[in-house]
Amino acid sequence: MAKAPLTLLLDFDDQVRRDRAQPATFLHRRDRRFALACEADKQNPDAEHWLDYLARLSHSRGREVPDRDPRLKPWRRIALVFAGLGAMLGMLAMLGLLYYDGSQQINVTVILAFIFLQLLLAIFTTAQSFLGWRPWSGLVKTLQRRLGQGPADESGSTILEQLQPQLAARAAHLGGLVFGLFGLVTLLFLIVVQDLAFGWSTTLDTAPGSFHSLVAAVASPWQQLWPAAVPSPELVSESRFYRLDESAATLAPTRWGDWWPFVAMSWLVYIVFPRVLLLLLTVSHLRLRVRRLLASHPGRIALQYRMETPALETGTGPADSADQPDLSTGLAVAEVPSSRVLVRWAGATVPDEADLLDGKNSLTVNAGGANSLQEDQRVLEEVRGYLDGDRRNVLLATRSWEPPTGELSDFLEEARECWPNDSLIAIVPLHNSLAEPPPDHQLGQWLRFAERRPDLRLRICHPFRSLNASGIDGARFAVSGGPEIYS
Repeated sequence: MAKAPLTLLLDFDDQVRRDRAQPATFLHRRDRRFALACEADKQNPDAEHWLDYLARLSHSRGREVPDRDPRLKPWRRIALVFAGLGAMLGMLAMLGLLYYDGSQQINVTVILAFIFLQLLLAIFTTAQSFLGWRPWSGLVKTLQRRLGQGPADESGSTILEQLQPQLAARAAHLGGLVFGLFGLVTLLFLIVVQDLAFGWSTTLDTAPGSFHSLVAAVASPWQQLWPAAVPSPELVSESRFYRLDESAATLAPTRWGDWWPFVAMSWLVYIVFPRVLLLLLTVSHLRLRVRRLLASHPGRIALQYRMETPALETGTGPADSADQPDLSTGLAVAEVPSSRVLVRWAGATVPDEADLLDGKNSLTVNAGGANSLQEDQRVLEEVRGYLDGDRRNVLLATRSWEPPTGELSDFLEEARECWPNDSLIAIVPLHNSLAEPPPDHQLGQWLRFAERRPDLRLRICHPFRSLNASGIDGARFAVSGGPEIYS
């Protein structure tokens, strides 16, 4: 299923941020291979195909429903709030405009003024969207705080902040459309259940002929479609009332209700229809802005360069990444220690999870990847509750083909500060299953990662027979010179 443009932009921006932790040579080789694969398959190497290619490399699944991106959840809630307010205010506004106690007619002049005020608000909302104004920023921030989603922990917040005028205008037009629809339904309901008497009055010295010209101009869009909804000169002349003129109640009262078709059509044509058209225009403008941001994204420019430029390998080592690189380090792959805590990093799957954990009272949690910083902190606190007595080993399952990232380094440093000092963190790079060891060139990058961080008490472990760092065949061996593994 094709991704929505906004979801595609957010996913692309997230991937570019993750790529900042990777070496430039690795990115160049990876993206150049993608471009060559697209050329062989006669595909357009666009951003969506690139993200699908990276998802296949990492064996991760995309979102089954692209339009339900969790990062857009606050804006969906804001739209629902605007729609709910629009429904309530639409009914209340119409009840107020049509309030009738029998002592005086309902003033059509007030209704027309209110209708055109709503039209001006709709035009202003569209103008702020196109000009990039942010009159809704204070309200949006308040709603985000009330809905439990602040800008600090929102993925892709910079992109969404740039699109705030368009997103806010879309929510406002949706609320305005619901306002108009509920107001129209309330009007039709009151016409059925009450005997409404309309008239017109103004402080200005306006003759009935001038007012008829005004209402005829207002009714020009539907005068051919529904002639009965165009007030006649006689109706205008007979329905004028004055505040102090009690004789107005004797002037053809049976005709005062003939104004309702004009009022209903004015509400429909100048409130409901403009909101529908402006909502569609705002959605189109939002899509256009998203496409422009994606086309001008700095990561898109760098990606285009890497795809178009051949990847040059220097030195005497092998150029093909499928060949085993030099794995010589001071560490070796160790035996998986006994533990009852398993942390799955960045969505890593563990097919035989029960074979790794010891005991029934075990804990399996997810960290990294789509987790926020607050969620990772809660994971650290939860794991700390399981590290008691002599059971202070933590297994951290990762994908072997994904190189260690700066995000993982930060997580391990925070874990060392949160967990007991003598706890052991055993990283288990997984290829496909526990019965299949990762290739040695993939294990090498994890061994070098652990070697650079001796103070974090890291171990690179795997339960299957593998090559040690020096290329000597061995099985389930521990790191020489390292601290004791608790079991």
